[in-house]
Amino acid sequence: MHANVIEFPEDILDSARMKVPDLKIELAILLYSQHRLSIGKARELADMSLWEFRQLLGFRKIPAHYDVSDLTEDIATLKQMGRL
Repeated sequence: MHANVIEFPEDILDSARMKVPDLKIELAILLYSQHRLSIGKARELADMSLWEFRQLLGFRKIPAHYDVSDLTEDIATLKQMGRL
């Protein structure tokens, strides 16, 4: 997998009182809430388990959107885990 790199000046992160992992979580939440990422891809960006990411969405009162692509990803994840 080829990773793209985004650089942020340290003073920007300092001003926002954030570290890179925090920024990735905020970006994942934003893109999920805008329906630009599925929950599976958003939790991957946030480097969280699906359970942790769903809890965070609930805490932030961000409604879940669940469609066929989310179901497909969940089924693939369950198969990968040997639970299906």
